[in-house]
Amino acid sequence: MFGVSYVFVYYAEQYVVSGLVAVGYSASPLLGMLGLRLFYGTPMTRRMAIGSILGIVGITLVFWPEFARLEGDRNVAIGAVYTALAVVISSAGSMIAHRNHDAGIAVWQAMAWGMLYGALSALAMAIGAGKALGFEASVPYVASLLYLTLAGSILAFAAYLTLLARIGAAKSGYTGVMVPIVALMISAVFEGFNWSILTVIGIAISVGGNVLVLRR
Repeated sequence: MFGVSYVFVYYAEQYVVSGLVAVGYSASPLLGMLGLRLFYGTPMTRRMAIGSILGIVGITLVFWPEFARLEGDRNVAIGAVYTALAVVISSAGSMIAHRNHDAGIAVWQAMAWGMLYGALSALAMAIGAGKALGFEASVPYVASLLYLTLAGSILAFAAYLTLLARIGAAKSGYTGVMVPIVALMISAVFEGFNWSILTVIGIAISVGGNVLVLRR
């Protein structure tokens, strides 16, 4: 969850548009539901399945203009494989987090060990790929590194693992659907992203799926 899956996301986005990766992660609730059924015997509900499918459909509509620019070449296939690996590994991490919660392991303790293992695995992959380690002593580099460390990792995963403990891996996996929507809102402010009718319809469908999944 903390290391290998993120590395695969970065590799995936070297080959395909970010929209394809976002759609891959919108399958997280379905994978979470299947994983809970397979490993823990948790019953699958029709409402969860429908909500998860709505999430995938909504995110697909949001990023449809990007898909229209894709060309059917080898790079797309490679990017799709990296995306699938990232989503499957991340979902497996959620299953382990579910197991840790059932075992009574505290969120902060589990997260600290997970981040240590994630950092070591990412370091091993970088060294294995022959990549040089470096650090840039500039304000943009250090500021972005601090943001990813504090907000994007420590606070974000503490919130996610707490959510997972409260509502389960399947429902908490719906963050994979909502994250691209939040990213689009931020992009509209800072990058001038232009919303189309498909964007609005796609977000409405995804939010509808979210309500369906999370309602009592």
